[in-house]
Amino acid sequence: MTIHRSVTICAAGALAAALVFSAGSQGFARDRSAAVTDFSAQQEKKKVAPRGVAPRAAPRVAPRTVAPRTVAPRVVTPRKVVPRTVTPRGVTPKVVAPVTTAPKVVAPIRAPRVVTPTGAGARAVTAARLRGLPARGAGRTVVRGQRYSAWRGAGYRVRHDGRWRTFVALSALGAIAIGAVNYYPYAYISAPRDYCEGLTEDGCQLMWEEVATLDGGVAYQCVAYCPWR
Repeated sequence: MTIHRSVTICAAGALAAALVFSAGSQGFARDRSAAVTDFSAQQEKKKVAPRGVAPRAAPRVAPRTVAPRTVAPRVVTPRKVVPRTVTPRGVTPKVVAPVTTAPKVVAPIRAPRVVTPTGAGARAVTAARLRGLPARGAGRTVVRGQRYSAWRGAGYRVRHDGRWRTFVALSALGAIAIGAVNYYPYAYISAPRDYCEGLTEDGCQLMWEEVATLDGGVAYQCVAYCPWR
């Protein structure tokens, strides 16, 4: 009897303990669920801004007061201009003496020098034509089959008696007259005396004669005189 009663008491104690543990476990679970729900609600409140809250206004800044700058007016003193007195300059009239022009003395035209060609072939054609020679510098002509230089311009020079001689311009020689025809100096020919005679194919006369030089004195030279200038 006693043993049966003890077993019954132990069983009742164990059942009571089980009921208490079960009730405690359910209460803990409810408290934990409530705590989690409350924490989630707080997080949602943080995420969503509450309605009806006015925005934060920026702080007001007082306007800056700038004092106007006072500029003193510039006083300009007028410049006094003293009138300049100009004394009129006395200009002495320039007296110009009349220019006295001396009358130009014109040398009389020399009359052609009358000459008579001499020699066996004095009036025979012995040379080629002279027309067509250059007006300045040296040209070429043929006398009795020999070629010689012909010079019409000034400054003709030859080697004579071991030194150079420069002859005067042809215009200084003057004209010559052979019969009724006047001949004018046309060219210096480098031909020697034995070849300086006769006529050219266009009617010029070759003359061997003394000619003045720019170096002083005279020297013999072959000159061609033509009936035309």
